[in-house]
Amino acid sequence: MSDAIPLLRDIFGFDGFRPGQEEIVDAVTAGENVLAIMPTGGGKSLCFQLPALRRTGITVVISPLIALMRDQVRALQEAGVCAGALTSGNTEEETEAVWAAIEAGELKLLYMAPERLAAGSAMGMLRRIGVSLIAVDEAHCVSQWGHDFRPDYLRIGELRRALDVPLAAFTATADQETRAEIVQKLFDGEAPRAFLRGFDRPNIHLAFGAKDGPRKQILDFAEARRGQSGIVYCGTRAKTEDIARALSASGHVACHYHGGMEAEDRRIVETRFAREDGLIVVATVAFGMGIDKPDIRWVTHADLPKSIEAYYQEIGRAGRDGAPAETMTLFGPEDIRLRRNQIDEGLAPAERRGADHARLNALLGLAEAMTCRRQTLLGYFGETTEPCGNCDLCDTPVETFDGTMAVRKALSAILRTDETYGAGHLIDILVGNSTDRMRQKGHESLSVFGCGKEHSKAQWQAIFRQMMGRDLVRPDPERHGALRMTEPALPILRGEAEITLRLDTIKSAPRRPAVKALVSEEDAPLLSALKAKRRGLAEAQKVPAYVIFPDRTLIEMAERRPQSLDEIARISGVGAKKLDRYGDDFLSVITGEAEALHPARRKLAGRAQGSIYDALLEAQARLQRGSCGTEKPLTCSASTLAKVAQMRSDDASGLERLLGERRAERFATAFLDVLRGAG
Repeated sequence: MSDAIPLLRDIFGFDGFRPGQEEIVDAVTAGENVLAIMPTGGGKSLCFQLPALRRTGITVVISPLIALMRDQVRALQEAGVCAGALTSGNTEEETEAVWAAIEAGELKLLYMAPERLAAGSAMGMLRRIGVSLIAVDEAHCVSQWGHDFRPDYLRIGELRRALDVPLAAFTATADQETRAEIVQKLFDGEAPRAFLRGFDRPNIHLAFGAKDGPRKQILDFAEARRGQSGIVYCGTRAKTEDIARALSASGHVACHYHGGMEAEDRRIVETRFAREDGLIVVATVAFGMGIDKPDIRWVTHADLPKSIEAYYQEIGRAGRDGAPAETMTLFGPEDIRLRRNQIDEGLAPAERRGADHARLNALLGLAEAMTCRRQTLLGYFGETTEPCGNCDLCDTPVETFDGTMAVRKALSAILRTDETYGAGHLIDILVGNSTDRMRQKGHESLSVFGCGKEHSKAQWQAIFRQMMGRDLVRPDPERHGALRMTEPALPILRGEAEITLRLDTIKSAPRRPAVKALVSEEDAPLLSALKAKRRGLAEAQKVPAYVIFPDRTLIEMAERRPQSLDEIARISGVGAKKLDRYGDDFLSVITGEAEALHPARRKLAGRAQGSIYDALLEAQARLQRGSCGTEKPLTCSASTLAKVAQMRSDDASGLERLLGERRAERFATAFLDVLRGAG
């Protein structure tokens, strides 16, 4: 639609839509019910923020975290949009400002947490204020199959029915079951217009590694990326504190975050992470949705996530600005055992436990993949792709070997010990390690005792890990983790099927030797100076640095080195309001001095009328003392020139009225020539 591009440019600072955005924006603007599955960092928020500006009335945005809402409201206000949030974290003044904007008919976006819908007064209030659209962020939270289920999301369908307005739901991670539940719970089973915009984040490097001294592995990974913002996800609260201390002792700026901390302490960490460059947060998954920091350069997992959806959501917090980002996920047999036990010992019905085991199997398949990880990852979400060239397995293809005989020996050991023992004792049997326990149980006389001496204990540990990863064996929670065979193992045991295993099973894949630079060596000093300027402005205003400008905007400035406000206005991410507010500051860093422009001219920066204004100024300078150069000086005001620059070239009578008789006599002919030349 014709009015979308000017808003996109002037408010959000973008010259065009990202792939897939425009169709969604138009559908939401037109009042269609929409379900959009878009990759993290793919620009979901724009797909409801821009339609909110094009529609009459107020758009209510249901969002899961106060931190996320505050960041989005702050960014919108910086761009000149009237937006507000009603949350428990509001000050009295903030709440009063929101109500004043509603009563004045100025508010366009109202952010609310789903928990607020539980209050009976909320529904009545929303009926009164003229809501015309509901937008739901992180819509997968409505699904009990999903990884972030929030019961209060179930009230959103009731809200849609009560207000009788269109609803647009957005999420980055939803498999087929989750999508079906979203449709049922939010749209009463009536299929909305669905947009599946791909799950690929090609700028993120994917890597997995077997645990081999995980603390040192994480310290080495962080050291190679010193000074970059990163997240380390851990499975336990104690581990977050331990690794954060180790990182701090190594000279990194690091802190921990988990659900056991006081709310104020968590808020301090969230605020620091949003505002500080280069901070590392070591966290449980409590540090999850709501992280809107675009320049996180890396994410590591010290422990295996619970599912592919959780993994994808967590690594998706890296590189949201589109610049290169890296991930590493560590895993080992204990992770697999823990996740299996959590599922088996849970209170979920058998159907749900089976689905959770299948989800874990998919993640383990990704961890133990033998070819391109991105192909495996996207395949889970129903997409196909060529090898990506941006994962550890594309960087260094793995060697494989026929593991059929090794697996058959391991299964035989499990069978001959009545599925009563864990991997440690089974490995002792296979390598022929005559321990006191072995002698006590009489296992030295087993036919499989010592039959696996061709592999070391470490190699057998990796083989058992891969067997668990392929779901050939599972720890039995009723037998203290003893391994039992599953149905897929039986054909291998009987000699009816073969299996290929990875040969690089002991050491993790080599660490990437170099980190991809954000800019060339030549542009790096300027980028550092621009970041320093941004940091100073952000600290003065007490806002996150990316609210001033995201990294990708500073990178483009460093590479293109604009020499005027006109050129800065053409940089992606620089809207009219930000140009007016920050243009001089950043131009002075690039050129050493700011370009002095009259406010009327500044408003035309980056537009065709800016060049016309400059040409009019030159024409006026030539004729200031008349064509002969001896007449009394005469000029037009800057605001008058700005109005002329925006006129049609055939509007001679309009130009004469604007200039007045004396100025029209001197400048009208020359000004019309400029306008015609520009046309």
